[in-house]
Amino acid sequence: PTTKGFDFWHCNSAGVYSGIVANGNGDCSDTTNINTTFLRGLINTNDEGVAQFTTIFPSHYTSRATHIHVLATMNATILPNNTLSGGSISHVGQLFSDQSLISEVELNEPYASNTQELTTNVDDTIMSGEAASMDPVFEYVLLGDEVSEGVLAWISIGIDASASYDVSPAASWTENGGVSDSNSGGIGGGMGGGAGHSAAFPSGAAPSGASPSLFGTLMP
Repeated sequence: PTTKGFDFWHCNSAGVYSGIVANGNGDCSDTTNINTTFLRGLINTNDEGVAQFTTIFPSHYTSRATHIHVLATMNATILPNNTLSGGSISHVGQLFSDQSLISEVELNEPYASNTQELTTNVDDTIMSGEAASMDPVFEYVLLGDEVSEGVLAWISIGIDASASYDVSPAASWTENGGVSDSNSGGIGGGMGGGAGHSAAFPSGAAPSGASPSLFGTLMP
């Protein structure tokens, strides 16, 4: 079968990404992190273009505000192990949360124990780039009286299905585990590309007519 799907990924409550071993991504001496895949997922859209997923609220890391990465793939093939092959990447971007919500979450453990320097939305240059052509901030409601009871968040993204971007993954997942890509350019992606975007592309990414494979890739 083919798909119109979204990859979502973000860091954990300590500001650490799975599948990445690099300075600034937690304990860089812990090489076992290359073999983890937490907080990364692939979701297909339904006939109305809606995708939904359940995750934890991401935290921050030095120089970056709290955000979630999103990558849209058109017409990829779903393999038996539920990964993708082929297709074309039509959108690469980042989504953000309201600063007041972030501040409320950060008062709770384990987020309060995150010792990395906090960057707010207004000081995040990538958010500024995204906001130049769209509203990248989730709408949300609390699921109870306290933020610890959960948050329901939603956003609409316009995508040019004819666009195609080439990306450089931070690592690849193989039958023997994770393998780092020394050319990936860091632990976090840059601004997105897609409908309505005039911003720069993520590190190592540029428009391309090729149809890249997403099989086994881990984006930073």
